[in-house]
Amino acid sequence: MNPSRILGHTVAAFSLVILAQVAHAAPATSNVASTANVSYHTVAVDGVNIFYREAGPKKAPTLLLLHGFPTSSQMFRNLIPLLADRYHVIAPDYPGYGQSDMPPIDKFTYSFDNLAGLIDKFTQTVGLSRYALYVQDYGAPIGYRLAAAHPERVTAIVVQNGNAYNEGLDNEFWAPVKAYWADKTVANAAKLRPLLEIGGTKWQYTEGVRDVSRISPDAWTVDQAYLDRPGNKDIQIEMFYSYGTNPGHYPEWQAYFRKYQPPMLIAWGKNDKIFPAAGAHPYLRDLPKAELHLLDTGHFALEEDSAAIGGLMRNFLGRTLKPE
Repeated sequence: MNPSRILGHTVAAFSLVILAQVAHAAPATSNVASTANVSYHTVAVDGVNIFYREAGPKKAPTLLLLHGFPTSSQMFRNLIPLLADRYHVIAPDYPGYGQSDMPPIDKFTYSFDNLAGLIDKFTQTVGLSRYALYVQDYGAPIGYRLAAAHPERVTAIVVQNGNAYNEGLDNEFWAPVKAYWADKTVANAAKLRPLLEIGGTKWQYTEGVRDVSRISPDAWTVDQAYLDRPGNKDIQIEMFYSYGTNPGHYPEWQAYFRKYQPPMLIAWGKNDKIFPAAGAHPYLRDLPKAELHLLDTGHFALEEDSAAIGGLMRNFLGRTLKPE
C-alpha cells in the first residue's frame, strides 16, 4: 500500500480515538470556542477603569462571571471558551484586582457595598439588562447584592464556593478574620497578612485538589504579582474587614432566594478549607429545586474541573435560559 495512504489511515484512526475520548470525558462541552475569540476591554465607570473579558454572540443569553479573592477574571480563562459558542460571556475585574484601576485606599472606598454598586453600574454601562450570574468567593456577596436589588435582571445563578449562610463561616479559617471584624487593630490585621504572601496564595489553589501537578503555577503567580503592587495588600486587608458586613445581609439574600426562586446550579469544591461544603447544603433550604454537585477538588475548582463545571453549566443553562 502507498506509504502516504497508510499514514493517512493511521492519522484518521488516531483522530477518531482522541475525539471519542474527548466526547466521553465532556460530552456537553465538545463544541467549544477558541480562546482566540475572547476579547479584552476597558470601560470607565464613575471615573474608574474597569477591565473585562468578553466572548460569544451578543444576542445570546448573557452570563456575568464574578471572580473571587485574590484573583481576577483570569480565573475564568478556561471556562469562557467552554461557554462562548452558546452564550454571551462577560467577566469584569473589580477595582483593585487584575487589570482594573487600583485607586489609592484614601481616595476610594474598598467595601463590598461599593464594589457591588460599581459592578452594578458596569453592567448598565456595557448594556446588560438581563444576565445569569456565576459567583465564587467574593463574587457571591457582590452578585447577591445585585440580585437582591434587581431580581428582574437575574435569569439564573451558578454558585461555586460562594457563601450566603452562617454555616459556611463556622470553620477554623474564619477565626482570625472574625477577630479582626470584632477588633480592627494592626495586631489582628498582621495575623491575616500571611494570606497575602505567595505561600498563602499558592495554598488557596493547591489545598484539597486531587492532583497538584494539574494545577498551573501561572494561576497563583499572576495573582501574587497583583497582590505585590504597592498598596494592594492594604486594600485586601480592608476587604477582609468589609467581609464582616456580609453575614448581616444573609437574611436578605435568603429572602430573595425564597421569594424569587432563581434557578440555581451549585458546583462546589468539597475539599475547600475556606468555604467548606457545609456552606453549600443550606441553599437547598430556600431553593429546594437547586442542583447541588460536590466536586472532589478545592477552593478554585475551575483549575482542576473546568470541563466538568462547563458541562454542568451547559446542561443546566440549556434547560433554564430562553433565547433573548
